[in-house]
Amino acid sequence: MVLWQRAVAALFACHFVDARDALVDSQLLKNPYPYHFPELGSNGTSLFPMPLCHGFRLEEATIDELQAQLTSGRLTSVDLVECYTERIFQTNGYVNAVSQTNPDALKIARALDVERARGRVRGPLHGIPFLVKDNIATRDRLETTAGSWALQGSVVPRDAHVAYKLRKAGALLLGKAAMSEWAEMRTTDYSQGYSAFAGQSRSAYNFTVNPGGSSSGSGIAVSINQAAFALGTETDGSVVQPAERNAIVGIKPTVGLTSRAGVIPISSHQDSVGTLGKTVRDATYVLDAIYGIDKRDNYTFVQRGKTPRGRRGYSQFLTDKTALKGAVFGIPWNSYWKLGEPSQISQLLELVDLIKSAGATIVNGTEITNYETIIPRDRWDWDWGSRRGYANESEYTIMKVDFYNDLRAYLSELENTNIRSLEDVVQYNYDNSGTEGASPHAHPAWAAGQDSLLASLATKGIQNETYWQAVSFCRSSSRKGINDALSYRNRQLDGLLVPTDVGQTWMMPAQAGYPMISIPAGLNVESGMPFGLAIMHTAFSEAKLIRYASAIEDLQNSSGTNYRRTQPQWLGYRRRNLPLANAT
Repeated sequence: MVLWQRAVAALFACHFVDARDALVDSQLLKNPYPYHFPELGSNGTSLFPMPLCHGFRLEEATIDELQAQLTSGRLTSVDLVECYTERIFQTNGYVNAVSQTNPDALKIARALDVERARGRVRGPLHGIPFLVKDNIATRDRLETTAGSWALQGSVVPRDAHVAYKLRKAGALLLGKAAMSEWAEMRTTDYSQGYSAFAGQSRSAYNFTVNPGGSSSGSGIAVSINQAAFALGTETDGSVVQPAERNAIVGIKPTVGLTSRAGVIPISSHQDSVGTLGKTVRDATYVLDAIYGIDKRDNYTFVQRGKTPRGRRGYSQFLTDKTALKGAVFGIPWNSYWKLGEPSQISQLLELVDLIKSAGATIVNGTEITNYETIIPRDRWDWDWGSRRGYANESEYTIMKVDFYNDLRAYLSELENTNIRSLEDVVQYNYDNSGTEGASPHAHPAWAAGQDSLLASLATKGIQNETYWQAVSFCRSSSRKGINDALSYRNRQLDGLLVPTDVGQTWMMPAQAGYPMISIPAGLNVESGMPFGLAIMHTAFSEAKLIRYASAIEDLQNSSGTNYRRTQPQWLGYRRRNLPLANAT
């Protein structure tokens, strides 16, 4: 079937569910956060089932399963491009996760199929379609905008290093994923997943609540099978949160493990390119393809001697539930767990009990040092230091200065644009306030206008004493906090188990530059939104995180528990696609 015919078939597939629309809307009027809909697939099936791909159930297929089809000849990479494009056509009008599709995808797929036919398979990602967040540069016919019209038409000098490495590994770039504009650096009061360039992205679990940002589109697209995997970026929570809120796996690597060269930045101190997949194995395959030293990012030089050698990379550390026997994990109860929503914490504790039953030891109460001071009690807040009266203890102090300087460095290499500085971005927003909402309350997605851009602009990028004190405090306090929490009876714990839905959880690894991995752990019984369990550890401990995350995932799947990934229920899918500012 040719592409246009498959697209028409997908359109009809959408209409097949319209008969149930009235039921959905009537239930939503009674309860804005419905969950149990026996008529709508509460048995785990999808409300918007993905059409078969030449007889193969592509929906929820892992990378290994895709490779098996490609190896046998039952599917080609051209088939995968057509089927994933069909899925985008079927669903993107609802979720708005993909901002652009690659017009050269079929051409690339044909070339990769020829390679395979000639006996050259580059690795597990050969011919597998993927998406990158729209702040990751690609030197092709796709735009790289960070969600802003200001960068439309700009031409990047080269692929971002991570995009280059994925292409080298044989992966097939299907398009760009939507994101929160400027990766949420533009304002302090915003709708996550919204950008002027792409509009509002929405999680298919519940369209009326926060989809997780700023790698919103990357998380949503993987969750609903618009691509096999995606790249996101994290400064403070922007990989692990969309992973959690879309019931997929997110790996936020150590700062310096993956190059940021060619990525529209926020902060060289904290930015990290991470991976999003439906399983730990899938996300790990992608990490294997993108990590490594890059001469354009001197932060990557620190990884020498600290990463796996050989072609197997981090995949060699994937394991099963037997690895949990003898493992020892910490529960930072006061630091994080007690801040969570009670019903979700109760469900997460049942998962912790399951981990314990597999032979692990759980140490309750090993805390982040000085958590009472450095971790906000009510919500995630990267300016928590300033709210305590100490700007020299605030992560936001660092971000404002770094963004001014790092953005200028990125913009300096662009062609075909007049945007060369943060000053230019701010002025562009004023000149186009109807779409860019430059002033407070000028746009529903940005109640505070562009206050973060203005705050960064005010610093002029000057690295003054307050800035360097903030760098020192945030780095030292977060690293000491995590290191101390991992220390128990003269040994280092195998990891700290933390609830991903508690926003403060991400702050310490972000400031420390430490890695974190989030895996699906269940659904909230009121909202239908997913929540996750994360593991954190020290710098370059990705091997340990992957070992235990894959073991927990295997335990979840083999035990038949509800505390694992389940497919979206598309709650509220008929609601108008409006900004979700202040949504939970």
